[in-house]
Amino acid sequence: MPSRPPKFRLDAWLATIALVAICLISLGNVIVRYATDASFAFTEEFSVFLLVVLTFAGAAVAARHNQHIRIELIEHYLPPWARKVVFVLQWLGGVTVLGIMTWYGSTFALQEYQWESLSPGLGLPNWIYVMWLPLLSVAIIIRMTQNLVDRLRGKEDPEVIHES
Repeated sequence: MPSRPPKFRLDAWLATIALVAICLISLGNVIVRYATDASFAFTEEFSVFLLVVLTFAGAAVAARHNQHIRIELIEHYLPPWARKVVFVLQWLGGVTVLGIMTWYGSTFALQEYQWESLSPGLGLPNWIYVMWLPLLSVAIIIRMTQNLVDRLRGKEDPEVIHES
């Protein structure tokens, strides 16, 4: 088996860091709760935020490696020219949805910044939490576009295992 150099992908590292942080925060909260009958106030707010970051960063990784859920049966039985049309239609659908999320997420983050609204639990500025929605939506669009280019060129990621 040939060895490949490790790849540094910001989205994969971000997802990993978010998952580790969620685990550490939750474990610390459980230990403190059992030892003192009290819990940390910040754990829920940070855990929800980190879960959103984990979800979007993980979606970017999956988009790059062509591992999102879809119906491949249609792709397998189409001629190459029609398969490319399906690839582009899949990409257009994803970019449309994520483009709308980017637009409204940016608008929401800007409003949260302008209104200086604070989070209910810790009183931190809400825009710090909300700004990740449009940023990571753009990251998914970039990864989807990279994947589309590879698929149109006929490249398959060797890490992808298709079980269909």
